[in-house]
Amino acid sequence: MKKIYTLFLLLIIAFSTSFGQIGGRYSYSFLEMPVSARVAGLGGNLAAIADNDINLGYNNPSLIHTGYDNSLALNYVDYFTDINYGSVHYANSFEKVGSFMASLQFMDYGKFTYADETGNTAGTFGAQDYAFTLGWGRRLDSLFYIGANAKLIYSYYESYNSFGFAVDVAATYHSKSDWVMSLVASNIGAQLSTYISEQRSPLPFNLQYVVTKRLKHVPFLFSLTYDHIEKWDLTYQDPLNPSDGTDPITGEPQYKSGAAKFGDQLLRHFIVGAEIYLGKNIVLRGGYNYRRRQELKLNEKPGMVGFSWGFGIRVYKFKINYSRSTYSLVGSPNYISLTFDFSSFTKNNKAQ
Repeated sequence: MKKIYTLFLLLIIAFSTSFGQIGGRYSYSFLEMPVSARVAGLGGNLAAIADNDINLGYNNPSLIHTGYDNSLALNYVDYFTDINYGSVHYANSFEKVGSFMASLQFMDYGKFTYADETGNTAGTFGAQDYAFTLGWGRRLDSLFYIGANAKLIYSYYESYNSFGFAVDVAATYHSKSDWVMSLVASNIGAQLSTYISEQRSPLPFNLQYVVTKRLKHVPFLFSLTYDHIEKWDLTYQDPLNPSDGTDPITGEPQYKSGAAKFGDQLLRHFIVGAEIYLGKNIVLRGGYNYRRRQELKLNEKPGMVGFSWGFGIRVYKFKINYSRSTYSLVGSPNYISLTFDFSSFTKNNKAQ
């Protein structure tokens, strides 16, 4: 089993070396968006939590296991203006083969009005992205798990459309002391057909490492994610919003250097999150994404940009999660997730 796990990690590293371009334009950037309210509340788009939340397996297929069997998840995100997106997931297992999860993700950018240079209008058009994902997960032994996703992607903007294909590969280690660690390579693939002839763009590849720990004697779980292992410098220097402000005398933009620059580059990789459990049916959660804060805040008034918060409740046989992530001062997306297990209804009926 250890040989198989080592080989799987080598495959992840090989894929990250071959496809780890980051920077410039991407195709299908909607694949980077967090869909689950729980994951968004923890500050990012990846989690490594050993429970039966089917939504976690969408971003981390090594978490797909028999505990997801016959479960359904519905996710909806009220994004900015008329943009909204969401997903639906269903999972089941097959003996000797492993556990599988089918997902459909969509992103709807709303309606746009055709207009010419003089302002005359003539009808509307739409823009949407879709991804159908089939995920697989398998337990190698009592400590190691592996998984993979295969994604078929379709995107159209007005009369322009594109098809793509991508895979995710993941491995998880669950220690006997309840440390859970995952290594996930996401969106390894390419466009099969492009919006415009001979203008091919890379997919938003990401190699991530995440570790979580639920404390034994305190109702608390913490999560730490190292984002984009494949690229060190994630900084973007905006001349209108410099990282170190502007010189009060000359008005020239100032940028971090030396130890401050190194620290800034390092922290842009980290996302921290936590959950606090209030009994069996209520959980509070929060997260902090340093990179998001640095890229989207206004130096004069940063507010809560980069922070996220949410809660989860269990009502009868349904689990409801809600969260908000602050991207700017003008508003925050609302995430809502509903999950339930069909088998629980069947068992109830048989008991009656």
